[in-house]
Amino acid sequence: MPIARRTLLAAATALPLFAIRRARAAEFSFRLSNNLPGLHPLNMRVEEASARIEDATGGRVEVTLYPDSKLGTDTDVLAKVKAGEIEMVSMSASIVSTLVPAASINGIGFAFSDYNQVWAAMDGKLGAYVRNEIAKQGLTAVSRMWNNGFRQVTTSTKPIRTPDDLRGLKLRVPVSPLWMSTFSTLGAAPSGLNFVQLYNALKTRAMDAQENSLAIIQTTKLYEVQGFCSMTNHIWDGFWLMANEQAMARLPKPMRAVVEAEFDRSVTDERADLIRLSPHLRGDLVSAGLQLNAVDAAPFREVLQKAGYYAEWRKKYGDAPWRMLEDAVGGLA
Repeated sequence: MPIARRTLLAAATALPLFAIRRARAAEFSFRLSNNLPGLHPLNMRVEEASARIEDATGGRVEVTLYPDSKLGTDTDVLAKVKAGEIEMVSMSASIVSTLVPAASINGIGFAFSDYNQVWAAMDGKLGAYVRNEIAKQGLTAVSRMWNNGFRQVTTSTKPIRTPDDLRGLKLRVPVSPLWMSTFSTLGAAPSGLNFVQLYNALKTRAMDAQENSLAIIQTTKLYEVQGFCSMTNHIWDGFWLMANEQAMARLPKPMRAVVEAEFDRSVTDERADLIRLSPHLRGDLVSAGLQLNAVDAAPFREVLQKAGYYAEWRKKYGDAPWRMLEDAVGGLA
């Protein structure tokens, strides 16, 4: 069995099984799109929440997951959810920021050192601020942020140990100005590319490198086209689960409360899943031939500080949200 299936199916054994679905058509049907494989912990917990919603509403509300970008690329799906053509999406904040610029603030390079800082910010005032900005676009973030883990750099050419190792590196990043700015400032040559195009770009060597969480590196088999994984922890990445507000408003209030509560419950479970899986993911990736190396974050943060990166992004986000971030992580600029 491939390593992605072995590790993640083992994790799935703890999940309740909801194999029997109701035969009659649902009164309210929601399509939920994302770019993650079906076996990613987030999608397994989404399926679990969807089954509980269907059960709790007597089959009147049905949420159907479409993983692996089946409904379109990230940017296309985001536009369709805003327009009401697709009802729901779970999406990295980096992509959400193309519509809601404030959403990318959790992606400030080397801002978070651990999960305690992440949850203090994103479950606190900063997360509430971003959700309010999302609401201004006619979207509702129906739960707290899902955990996509700290992001690491993989390469086909060499390990990354110092900022100098990034110089000139052809690195795929999400379609996000912040990600581009972070790696450009560090000396790399980043290119924005939708996730669905990533594997082939690495396979054909159009790109030398990429950066993602360990769970995504494993479940999408990026280890097949990369040789090194440097544990930079350069960005903590989370997914917002969002719905078109008009679609949500059609739900009777008790049913809407069920949808929001069940997804929120699964957020808690998924966060714990990803943290628990981390050591197993490392072991499986090494077994697959990926070379892992530790990285000292201090020199990278120093390059960003000296280049004025933190000061620049503080101006772009504004003083108020930046203070909310620094309340959790300490001074940056």
